[in-house]
Amino acid sequence: MKMRQLGQELTVSAVGLGCMGMSHAYGGQEEAESIRTLHRAVELGVNFFDTAEVYGPFKNEELVGKGLKPFRDKVVIATKFGFKIDPNASDSRAMSGLDSRPEHVREVAEASLKRLGIEVIDLFYQHRVDPNVPIEDTVGAMADLVKEGKVRALGLSEADAATIRRAHAVHPISALQSEYSLWTRDPEGEILDTCRELNIGFVPFSPLGRGFLTGKIQKPDDIASDDFRAGLPRFSAENMAANAALVKLLEDMAAEKGVTAAQLALAWVLAQGDFIVPIPGARKIPHLEQNVAAADITLSPEELANLGDLLAPEKFSGARYAAQAAAWTPKK
Repeated sequence: MKMRQLGQELTVSAVGLGCMGMSHAYGGQEEAESIRTLHRAVELGVNFFDTAEVYGPFKNEELVGKGLKPFRDKVVIATKFGFKIDPNASDSRAMSGLDSRPEHVREVAEASLKRLGIEVIDLFYQHRVDPNVPIEDTVGAMADLVKEGKVRALGLSEADAATIRRAHAVHPISALQSEYSLWTRDPEGEILDTCRELNIGFVPFSPLGRGFLTGKIQKPDDIASDDFRAGLPRFSAENMAANAALVKLLEDMAAEKGVTAAQLALAWVLAQGDFIVPIPGARKIPHLEQNVAAADITLSPEELANLGDLLAPEKFSGARYAAQAAAWTPKK
């Protein structure tokens, strides 16, 4: 597995593993199967694993901690904080707002350490920027955890360039996590340029368009009614029909190259910079193996340009999020 750098602190596999779907949002699966997938990831050379307190909530951290316990000295574990969470609710209904108060940062870190069963969090992200708390105060509290040896490196998620700079001035930020794929390119321009300038790694989540760019999802019946995606504008029946025609172009290009649509989409993301480390989700081992193999695909400048033009984000139909989640995600 090829390796990449996130800031000064972390050396990680070029493709990481987003663990959310194993127990949150997309239906989950049996714990034993998830653990087999985690173990196979380590065998394949993946050492970068992403979770968050809100996934479940809490269940995903427990799963990741249990599954990776035999390999603790070989892996980089990232988790996130930043939401008000109702512990009696499940999935996205557990989130009732944002909370990045310094005292809450410490509370979450202590709780996440216990759930993960580890002594230090390798990468601790603010999940969403809290407009009610100065970023300097939040990052200051996160930096205190680094000083105490409870956190190795700091990250932000879905932050704008100005916020990244303010945060980085308090303590070095090692990674920015935001949605980025062929059909979502909001970070391009100022945000990616800021990451390059400040030596901040960029970690795209949903690099396969929440599974849509695999070509395996064509219509609403292809996802369960309680699946998080069923409530996303891009996954309405009308928008899916329009978007599927674009994904067919991706599938045709992939077939010409002898790879899958998912691999081609991931290869495009990887080619956007050596500081970029996508974390596609994978519950099943075959999907994991397919994603990992994308790190070895080389695309020519012409292929990259053709992909970028044919699947330009403005050609896709539907917004990223419905109203509430969109309110928690800053504009570019």
